[in-house]
Amino acid sequence: MSKTIFTNGKIYTLDTNQPIVETIVVNNGKILDSGSTEDMILQWGRQESKIIDLQGKMVTPGMIDSHLHLSGVAFNILDLDLVGVSSKGEMLYKISEKAKVIPEGKWLIGMGWDENLFTDGSTIPTIQELNNAVPHCPIFLKRTCYHAFLVNSKALEVCHYHPSMEVPKGGKIVLDPVTSKPSGLILESASKLITDHIPDKSYDELKYGLEQAMRLTVESGLTSVHTNDPLYFGGLDQTYKLYDEVINDKQLGPRCNLLIDYVFLKNLQERGMYTGFGNERLQIGAIKMFADGAFGRRTALLSESYHDAPGHYGEAMQEQARLVEMCKEVRASGMAIAVHTIGDQALENVLDVLDQLPKGKYRDRIIHASLIRGELIKRLADPSRIADIQPRFVVSDYPWIQERLGEEREKNLYAWRTLLSSGVICAGGSDAPVEPFDPLLGVHAALTRRLPSQSHHAGWNEIEKLSISEAVKLFTIGGAYATNEEHIKGTLTRGKLADMTVFSHDLFTMEHPDELLSTNVEMTIIDGEVSYIK
Repeated sequence: MSKTIFTNGKIYTLDTNQPIVETIVVNNGKILDSGSTEDMILQWGRQESKIIDLQGKMVTPGMIDSHLHLSGVAFNILDLDLVGVSSKGEMLYKISEKAKVIPEGKWLIGMGWDENLFTDGSTIPTIQELNNAVPHCPIFLKRTCYHAFLVNSKALEVCHYHPSMEVPKGGKIVLDPVTSKPSGLILESASKLITDHIPDKSYDELKYGLEQAMRLTVESGLTSVHTNDPLYFGGLDQTYKLYDEVINDKQLGPRCNLLIDYVFLKNLQERGMYTGFGNERLQIGAIKMFADGAFGRRTALLSESYHDAPGHYGEAMQEQARLVEMCKEVRASGMAIAVHTIGDQALENVLDVLDQLPKGKYRDRIIHASLIRGELIKRLADPSRIADIQPRFVVSDYPWIQERLGEEREKNLYAWRTLLSSGVICAGGSDAPVEPFDPLLGVHAALTRRLPSQSHHAGWNEIEKLSISEAVKLFTIGGAYATNEEHIKGTLTRGKLADMTVFSHDLFTMEHPDELLSTNVEMTIIDGEVSYIK
């Protein structure tokens, strides 16, 4: 196979032994050599090599998103997209417009709403308003965090709701305080009462959505993603089949590490699958569990009560004894543990469990690690553990999060600089579709701790801002560490995978972080092949 020489670039390798080079030589998908353009062309340019001129553009190791849901991105493409809706009126208008093309009795599915973005002070729609907007069919609308949902009366009819109905543990059907009837808001696992009655999308629909989602992630510069989907893609077998056909058969998309929900652990074992099963393009990853919920609906588990709801501490998704049992089972299977952990009490509960277990072959992952008390940081700063953080959360959660937690706890919220300076290994993700998967928006949030539109804002808890180097490493080296793949990706080092992202501007020499917002991905390179070019 002929070699490919990527030449005439400003290539930041993130390898301290050779930080910047002009040219990289690729052979069979791996980095063969790197150095100056003159030396590389002299050594390799006469051997029928293909030469690609980078035209002086900046290159980094391929960008990695350490936590997202490609299934959710796919559903945003297939269903009603409510991301960015800025008022109740706009939300109801979009719902009613979509309903016009939904036949009677068929489900209207939507996702991405966030009442914190409502600029007119309005609240979420009531069940009466939803009924008026869509009187002829059931609706199910997922909040951006996927921890809260809106339904109309038709949906409750379909699931045969009655006041004495048993609600799954950790879930809640919120009642109107005046009528004592459902308000239309459903929290956490109570959503299963609804989703069990929603027909699955066809395999071809899911495959189309996944292909489009993968195309978009590659266009954003991502070469690897860690994605959690079996609960939304019809279980383990269908999820793996979808990815296998799209990635291995059609050679589309970024490299994918599949986080598998705990309920499918036995299915994995029966099929001989395990963490690391697969190839360099598609692998089984960690087993995903939940320790708590989210701040938005006050289901994240706190050690002290919510500032705006005294006496309420959030929700533990598992009894502690059950969490111990689950983690022991995963560890005994030889797989990595990954736990959704937002509140500080949830983190303490998870660390109490991990401290009891022998170290595994793979790093355990604390997903989100949003609120961390100081004494817990030392326990998290263990080379066998990684904090999987989402920088964009800070810009979406402020300012309303201040009311939830109060001023005293704010110093422990999204404390990324404190984590890194304390020796905690961190990886950067988006949790898309909760937040945009564009890694440059994640980098911007890590640098500024504010929305792109708030150019004159100093940043929320600005002492926790990261440098551009630290932020880029979250989405490169950190992502590689999260899956124990630092030996093959994360830096542009000889022998590693030839995954690169080419940018229109040099991220490391920008005078102002907002220059990131006008920076484009010029090229995405996976396995030494140009997967996207602007």
